[in-house]
Amino acid sequence: MKTKEDFLEGQTLLIDKPLEWSSFQAVNSIKWSIRRKFELKKIKVGHAGTLDPLATGLLLICTGKSTKTINELQGQAKEYTGTITLGGTTPSYDLESEINETFPTEHITEALIKEATQQFLGEIEQAPPIFSALKKDGKRLYEYAREGIEVEIKKRPITIHEFEITAIEDNIVSFRVACSKGTYIRSLAHDFGIALKSGAHLSSLRRTKIGNYNVDNAITTEAFNKLLNPESEENL
Repeated sequence: MKTKEDFLEGQTLLIDKPLEWSSFQAVNSIKWSIRRKFELKKIKVGHAGTLDPLATGLLLICTGKSTKTINELQGQAKEYTGTITLGGTTPSYDLESEINETFPTEHITEALIKEATQQFLGEIEQAPPIFSALKKDGKRLYEYAREGIEVEIKKRPITIHEFEITAIEDNIVSFRVACSKGTYIRSLAHDFGIALKSGAHLSSLRRTKIGNYNVDNAITTEAFNKLLNPESEENL
Protein backbone atom coordinates (compact mmCIF):
# COMPACT_ATOMS: atom_id res chain seq x y z
CA MET A 1 0.00 0.00 0.00
CA LYS A 2 1.34 3.43 -0.95
CA THR A 3 1.90 6.01 1.77
CA LYS A 4 0.97 9.67 1.93
CA GLU A 5 4.60 10.51 1.17
CA ASP A 6 4.52 8.28 -1.91
CA PHE A 7 1.61 10.20 -3.41
CA LEU A 8 3.08 13.60 -2.50
CA GLU A 9 6.52 12.69 -3.88
CA GLY A 10 4.82 11.53 -7.05
CA GLN A 11 3.04 8.53 -8.53
CA THR A 12 2.00 7.73 -12.09
CA LEU A 13 -1.24 5.77 -11.79
CA LEU A 14 -2.52 3.56 -14.61
CA ILE A 15 -6.29 3.99 -14.60
CA ASP A 16 -8.79 2.24 -16.87
CA LYS A 17 -11.29 5.05 -17.46
CA PRO A 18 -14.93 3.95 -17.46
CA LEU A 19 -17.35 4.67 -20.28
CA GLU A 20 -19.21 8.00 -20.08
CA TRP A 21 -16.79 9.48 -17.54
CA SER A 22 -14.81 12.54 -18.53
CA SER A 23 -11.06 12.49 -17.85
CA PHE A 24 -11.69 15.35 -15.38
CA GLN A 25 -14.17 13.18 -13.44
CA ALA A 26 -11.62 10.35 -13.22
CA VAL A 27 -8.95 12.73 -11.90
CA ASN A 28 -11.37 14.17 -9.33
CA SER A 29 -12.35 10.68 -8.17
CA ILE A 30 -8.70 9.68 -7.61
CA LYS A 31 -7.92 13.00 -5.93
CA TRP A 32 -10.90 12.62 -3.58
CA SER A 33 -9.75 9.13 -2.54
CA ILE A 34 -6.18 10.22 -1.79
CA ARG A 35 -7.30 13.28 0.17
CA ARG A 36 -9.82 11.22 2.15
CA LYS A 37 -7.36 8.43 2.95
CA PHE A 38 -4.58 10.69 4.20
CA GLU A 39 -6.70 13.63 5.40
CA LEU A 40 -4.95 15.99 3.00
CA LYS A 41 -6.30 19.48 2.38
CA LYS A 42 -4.70 19.53 -1.05
CA ILE A 43 -2.56 17.48 -3.42
CA LYS A 44 -1.67 18.03 -7.05
CA VAL A 45 -3.32 15.51 -9.38
CA GLY A 46 -3.51 15.68 -13.17
CA HIS A 47 -3.78 13.48 -16.25
CA ALA A 48 -1.58 12.99 -19.29
CA GLY A 49 -3.82 13.00 -22.37
CA THR A 50 -7.59 13.47 -22.41
CA LEU A 51 -9.95 10.63 -23.27
CA ASP A 52 -13.43 11.50 -24.55
CA PRO A 53 -16.34 10.40 -22.31
CA LEU A 54 -17.37 7.80 -24.93
CA ALA A 55 -13.87 6.26 -24.89
CA THR A 56 -12.54 3.82 -22.31
CA GLY A 57 -9.05 2.67 -21.47
CA LEU A 58 -5.69 3.90 -20.31
CA LEU A 59 -5.55 7.24 -18.53
CA LEU A 60 -2.26 8.15 -16.86
CA ILE A 61 -2.97 10.09 -13.67
CA CYS A 62 -0.02 11.78 -11.98
CA THR A 63 0.14 12.88 -8.36
CA GLY A 64 2.40 15.27 -6.46
CA LYS A 65 5.75 15.96 -8.08
CA SER A 66 5.00 13.52 -10.91
CA THR A 67 2.62 16.12 -12.39
CA LYS A 68 5.82 17.73 -13.76
CA THR A 69 6.16 14.75 -16.14
CA ILE A 70 2.70 15.22 -17.72
CA ASN A 71 3.95 17.05 -20.84
CA GLU A 72 6.56 14.35 -21.46
CA LEU A 73 4.00 11.56 -21.07
CA GLN A 74 1.52 13.32 -23.39
CA GLY A 75 4.14 13.40 -26.11
CA GLN A 76 4.52 9.62 -26.25
CA ALA A 77 3.05 7.38 -28.96
CA LYS A 78 -0.40 5.92 -28.28
CA GLU A 79 -2.31 2.82 -29.31
CA TYR A 80 -6.08 2.45 -29.65
CA THR A 81 -8.56 -0.26 -30.56
CA GLY A 82 -12.17 0.34 -31.54
CA THR A 83 -14.85 0.15 -34.18
CA ILE A 84 -15.76 2.31 -37.15
CA THR A 85 -19.34 2.08 -38.46
CA LEU A 86 -19.63 2.59 -42.20
CA GLY A 87 -22.54 4.18 -44.05
CA GLY A 88 -23.30 7.20 -41.90
CA THR A 89 -21.65 10.37 -40.60
CA THR A 90 -22.31 12.37 -37.44
CA PRO A 91 -21.37 16.03 -36.73
CA SER A 92 -19.12 14.93 -33.83
CA TYR A 93 -17.59 12.04 -35.87
CA ASP A 94 -18.67 9.65 -33.08
CA LEU A 95 -21.82 8.64 -31.17
CA GLU A 96 -22.00 11.89 -29.19
CA SER A 97 -24.30 13.21 -31.91
CA GLU A 98 -26.86 11.46 -34.14
CA ILE A 99 -26.34 10.39 -37.75
CA ASN A 100 -26.93 13.37 -40.04
CA GLU A 101 -26.20 11.79 -43.42
CA THR A 102 -26.22 8.25 -44.84
CA PHE A 103 -24.15 6.81 -47.68
CA PRO A 104 -24.10 3.65 -49.82
CA THR A 105 -21.86 0.79 -48.65
CA GLU A 106 -22.69 -1.92 -51.23
CA HIS A 107 -19.46 -1.23 -53.13
CA ILE A 108 -17.24 -1.67 -50.05
CA THR A 109 -15.35 -4.97 -49.92
CA GLU A 110 -12.91 -6.38 -47.37
CA ALA A 111 -10.08 -5.80 -49.86
CA LEU A 112 -11.12 -2.16 -50.33
CA ILE A 113 -11.23 -1.59 -46.56
CA LYS A 114 -7.75 -3.02 -46.03
CA GLU A 115 -6.39 -1.14 -49.04
CA ALA A 116 -7.80 2.15 -47.74
CA THR A 117 -5.73 1.92 -44.53
CA GLN A 118 -2.57 2.42 -46.61
CA GLN A 119 -3.61 6.03 -47.38
CA PHE A 120 -3.27 6.93 -43.71
CA LEU A 121 0.11 5.40 -42.85
CA GLY A 122 3.09 7.65 -42.08
CA GLU A 123 2.95 11.41 -41.62
CA ILE A 124 -0.36 12.86 -42.79
CA GLU A 125 -2.32 16.09 -42.43
CA GLN A 126 -5.41 15.78 -40.25
CA ALA A 127 -8.17 18.26 -39.38
CA PRO A 128 -9.37 17.96 -35.77
CA PRO A 129 -13.13 17.43 -35.27
CA ILE A 130 -15.27 20.55 -34.80
CA PHE A 131 -16.54 18.89 -31.60
CA SER A 132 -13.19 19.10 -29.77
CA ALA A 133 -11.67 21.06 -26.90
CA LEU A 134 -9.06 22.74 -29.10
CA LYS A 135 -9.17 26.53 -28.94
CA LYS A 136 -9.55 29.01 -31.78
CA ASP A 137 -9.47 32.73 -30.94
CA GLY A 138 -9.74 31.88 -27.24
CA LYS A 139 -12.87 29.77 -27.64
CA ARG A 140 -13.16 25.97 -27.71
CA LEU A 141 -14.18 24.45 -31.04
CA TYR A 142 -17.13 22.55 -29.55
CA GLU A 143 -18.57 25.87 -28.36
CA TYR A 144 -18.65 27.13 -31.95
CA ALA A 145 -20.17 23.80 -33.04
CA ARG A 146 -22.97 23.95 -30.46
CA GLU A 147 -23.80 27.51 -31.54
CA GLY A 148 -23.92 26.41 -35.19
CA ILE A 149 -21.04 28.71 -36.15
CA GLU A 150 -18.76 27.46 -38.91
CA VAL A 151 -15.06 28.05 -38.38
CA GLU A 152 -12.03 27.18 -40.46
CA ILE A 153 -10.06 24.37 -38.84
CA LYS A 154 -6.45 24.06 -39.97
CA LYS A 155 -5.00 20.63 -40.64
CA ARG A 156 -2.13 19.49 -38.47
CA PRO A 157 0.67 16.99 -39.13
CA ILE A 158 0.29 13.69 -37.28
CA THR A 159 1.84 10.24 -37.74
CA ILE A 160 0.01 6.93 -38.03
CA HIS A 161 2.55 4.18 -37.29
CA GLU A 162 0.15 1.24 -37.71
CA PHE A 163 -3.46 0.92 -38.92
CA GLU A 164 -4.63 -2.69 -38.71
CA ILE A 165 -8.11 -4.02 -39.51
CA THR A 166 -8.83 -6.79 -36.98
CA ALA A 167 -12.40 -7.76 -37.95
CA ILE A 168 -15.19 -6.82 -40.36
CA GLU A 169 -18.81 -7.63 -39.58
CA ASP A 170 -21.45 -6.12 -41.85
CA ASN A 171 -20.73 -2.36 -41.73
CA ILE A 172 -18.74 -2.49 -38.50
CA VAL A 173 -14.97 -2.44 -38.90
CA SER A 174 -12.76 -3.28 -35.90
CA PHE A 175 -9.28 -1.77 -35.87
CA ARG A 176 -6.05 -1.18 -34.01
CA VAL A 177 -4.11 2.08 -34.51
CA ALA A 178 -0.69 3.14 -33.23
CA CYS A 179 -0.19 6.88 -33.64
CA SER A 180 1.54 10.06 -32.54
CA LYS A 181 0.43 12.67 -30.04
CA GLY A 182 -2.37 14.89 -31.35
CA THR A 183 -4.09 12.23 -33.46
CA TYR A 184 -7.88 12.28 -33.37
CA ILE A 185 -9.25 8.80 -33.98
CA ARG A 186 -12.69 10.36 -34.61
CA SER A 187 -11.20 12.32 -37.52
CA LEU A 188 -9.45 9.19 -38.75
CA ALA A 189 -12.81 7.35 -38.79
CA HIS A 190 -14.48 10.23 -40.65
CA ASP A 191 -11.67 10.45 -43.22
CA PHE A 192 -11.66 6.66 -43.59
CA GLY A 193 -15.31 6.83 -44.70
CA ILE A 194 -14.41 9.43 -47.33
CA ALA A 195 -11.51 7.24 -48.56
CA LEU A 196 -14.06 4.43 -49.08
CA LYS A 197 -16.29 6.83 -51.08
CA SER A 198 -18.90 6.49 -48.35
CA GLY A 199 -19.32 7.89 -44.83
CA ALA A 200 -18.26 6.62 -41.42
CA HIS A 201 -18.15 7.46 -37.75
CA LEU A 202 -16.32 6.16 -34.69
CA SER A 203 -18.63 3.81 -32.78
CA SER A 204 -16.32 2.66 -29.97
CA LEU A 205 -12.80 3.49 -28.77
CA ARG A 206 -10.38 2.11 -26.20
CA ARG A 207 -6.88 3.43 -25.50
CA THR A 208 -4.59 0.48 -24.90
CA LYS A 209 -1.11 2.01 -24.67
CA ILE A 210 0.75 5.26 -23.95
CA GLY A 211 4.48 4.80 -24.55
CA ASN A 212 5.46 1.69 -22.55
CA TYR A 213 2.38 1.87 -20.33
CA ASN A 214 -0.30 -0.74 -21.08
CA VAL A 215 -3.96 -0.82 -20.08
CA ASP A 216 -3.47 -4.48 -19.11
CA ASN A 217 -1.68 -3.15 -16.02
CA ALA A 218 -4.35 -0.53 -15.20
CA ILE A 219 -7.13 -0.62 -12.62
CA THR A 220 -10.52 1.05 -12.68
CA THR A 221 -11.25 4.18 -10.66
CA GLU A 222 -13.67 2.13 -8.57
CA ALA A 223 -11.02 -0.51 -7.79
CA PHE A 224 -8.48 2.18 -6.85
CA ASN A 225 -10.95 3.92 -4.55
CA LYS A 226 -11.93 0.68 -2.81
CA LEU A 227 -8.26 -0.24 -2.42
CA LEU A 228 -7.47 3.09 -0.78
CA ASN A 229 -10.68 3.45 1.23
CA PRO A 230 -12.11 -0.06 1.71
CA GLU A 231 -14.36 1.17 4.51
CA SER A 232 -16.11 3.67 2.23
CA GLU A 233 -19.46 2.53 0.83
CA GLU A 234 -19.64 5.44 -1.59
CA ASN A 235 -16.80 5.62 -4.08
CA LEU A 236 -17.19 8.75 -6.19
